[in-house]
Amino acid sequence: MRTQTENAARVVVIGAGMAGARLASRVPGVTVIGEEEHAPYNRVLLAEVLAGRYEPDVIALPPAEVRRGVRVVRIDRVERQVLCDDGSVIAYERLVLATGSNPVLPPLRGLNHRLPDGVHPFRTLDDCLALRAAVRPGVRAVVIGGGLLGVSAARALAECGAQVVLAQQGEHLMERQLDAEAAGMLRRHLEALGVEVHTECRVRGLRCTDGDAPAVRAVELADGYELEAEITVLACGVRPRTGLAQAAGLDVRKGIVVDDELRTSDPYIHAVGDCAEHDGTVYGLAGAALEQADVLADVLNGRSASYGGTRALTRLTLRSPSAAPVADGAAGSLDLAAFGDSRPMPGDDVIRLADATRGAYRTVVVRGDRLAGGVLFGDLAAVGTLARTWQDDEPLPADMSLLHLLTNDGGF
Repeated sequence: MRTQTENAARVVVIGAGMAGARLASRVPGVTVIGEEEHAPYNRVLLAEVLAGRYEPDVIALPPAEVRRGVRVVRIDRVERQVLCDDGSVIAYERLVLATGSNPVLPPLRGLNHRLPDGVHPFRTLDDCLALRAAVRPGVRAVVIGGGLLGVSAARALAECGAQVVLAQQGEHLMERQLDAEAAGMLRRHLEALGVEVHTECRVRGLRCTDGDAPAVRAVELADGYELEAEITVLACGVRPRTGLAQAAGLDVRKGIVVDDELRTSDPYIHAVGDCAEHDGTVYGLAGAALEQADVLADVLNGRSASYGGTRALTRLTLRSPSAAPVADGAAGSLDLAAFGDSRPMPGDDVIRLADATRGAYRTVVVRGDRLAGGVLFGDLAAVGTLARTWQDDEPLPADMSLLHLLTNDGGF
């Protein structure tokens, strides 16, 4: 155990996730401290590991020097040091908080500080591997949460042969990204994979066995109905990890507040990724974390750089398990892309094109003279042009036909 103070590192990064690893690859001589025993990995691909399509080494990020399995317990801003649970004390010139986020544990009966056997969060590689070890063909699995993570987990479990029920409290799946029509298509595709989908479905609690080692047996709904469950996956969102920052007296709201140079209220400390709040927004997206890390790398390397926010594209691919036929002649895989705000406001123009035969759907929302958002489902031929138009946030040409936004690839 190290107890002495180590020589000051120019940059110390707390967190070895995607943002921390990206920063380490772009700034020489960075010391990265990570709680997980694993080397940094691409969290976006965890569902592929769960489905058995990839092994963990496939999703590993480019090698970075990381002090693994070490947790920072305190930041001493006066001495500019971090104190770790292994007894080491590391001095810094600049500190970067890339602490990420924790899964939200909903306030359910039967759920306390210790998760019952069979109840799994789905946030880390260890979570993923534990869940993969528990899944077997025919096992009854309930996924609580119908956002991007819940949909990905439900699909992966179905590929493993589980009998999957997806319980979503909201009116439709992926409410943050999809309009009702696209969500309906997504639901039908999941059902074709064998996933039973319940929307407007509030979960009240878990029914577990008695004893010192309780195990989940069912998910209890607010209307009294029970969903049998040998496995329950919690996919109810994430919450920024801000405990270290709060204890150190940094400005924290929803996340750790940062300026355009990703600097916190302490000029020697920065924050990036899921834990950071910029201009009132916590993004919680891999694309934003990587973009913030790139900007901060320029700042730390002495180059002029400014972060103005991220306009990120959400993409999801659903594949059919080989053993499960897909109904109504639907394709064995389905691609989805969503960006911006696809929910129209009064005065917006909405353009939709749908081809039920090909299972293709496109919609965009134009607000004033700018593209506000859109959804493409099944056919992503136009996604490159649409996403660039939205990300550039430039006025649309006055002579551009709105229909052209959806058919510049030649149409369906």
